Order: sequence, then structure tokens, then C-alpha cells
Amino acid sequence: MLRKTTALLAAGLLTVAAAPKPPPAARPAPARATAPAGAVSPVANFDARNPQSVAAVLNLGGGKAALAGKDADGVLLTFESKAANFTLLFTACDAQGRACKAVEFDSAVEQAGPTFNQLNAFNQTSAMCRGYEDKAGKPHIVYSTLLFADDPFEHFRTQMQAWTGCIGEFRNFLKDPNGYLASAP
Repeated sequence: MLRKTTALLAAGLLTVAAAPKPPPAARPAPARATAPAGAVSPVANFDARNPQSVAAVLNLGGGKAALAGKDADGVLLTFESKAANFTLLFTACDAQGRACKAVEFDSAVEQAGPTFNQLNAFNQTSAMCRGYEDKAGKPHIVYSTLLFADDPFEHFRTQMQAWTGCIGEFRNFLKDPNGYLASAP
């Protein structure tokens, strides 16, 4: 199990497609892509506890993040891209939907799910990623993390890499649950 978790974390850290890198400081942007005077990069003002800040950064990477709902202490974002579609549920937020204390990433998979025993065994192979089946029988993969006021962009980027590693690992599991579990320590 430790090897699978370590491999998953390593895969997540190597996966950079879903989270944009901050623009290099030494290389100026082309003239046609110049931001309006006084505008600051979403990366420079990044606050992982603010769903709007997270959406702005996710939109830099080629996908589309959008507000899907808000209640008294939570905010739901959707994210769609060629690589993956998922939601981000920010919880324990202030009245303005900011200063959130945690976020849960969730991705539904559009294929038949594994058995309960297979899903339970998958959950035992990972310290970070959890699978579940919703009421309609669709398998989901989830990952959650706490958010802090001093979280820099690079910390959230690492969280996104771990999350995309979860998605990849769950896809591998769903291709052949028995084969995947047979190779798990």
C-alpha cells in the first residue's frame, strides 16, 4: 500500500497539465497578450481559500471553471477541460463565499462502476484518493485538502497535481479493477 501511495503522489507531482505554471518573471508577455494597465496576474494575487481566485487560475490553463452554486457556507465550482471534468466544493466559507477552510475535488466517471469489494480494496491502496459510488451507480473519485491563509500558489499547484494523479490512478483502476488490485501491495 505504501508503494502505491508513494507512486500515486509521485505521479501527481509529475502531472502538470491541469494546473498552470506561474508565468516566468524574466520573459515579457507578447504585446497582444498584455493585460490592461494596473491589472495583476491571478497567480500574483492567488488565495486558495477564495473560489474566485482558484477559478481565475484554473481558467489560465485552458479549461473552464465556473461558479455552479453557493449556500450559507459553501461554494461549488465546476471545471471542464479536455483532460478531465470535475467539481470543487469549498466548505466552511465566510458569508461572502471566501476564506474557505477546505475544498473537496470530485470527478464522476462515465462508465460502469466496480463492485463494492473492488472499490473498497481500491480505497485501501491509497492514502489520498477515495472512490465511491453515487446513488445513480456512477463511480466517483474524490480528494480533499485543508486551506490556509498563507498557502502560496505553489502549494495549491501541488494539490492540483495530486488531484490529477488521483484521477489518473482511478481511471487505471476502472480499466481493469482485478488486474489493478492484483498488482497492489
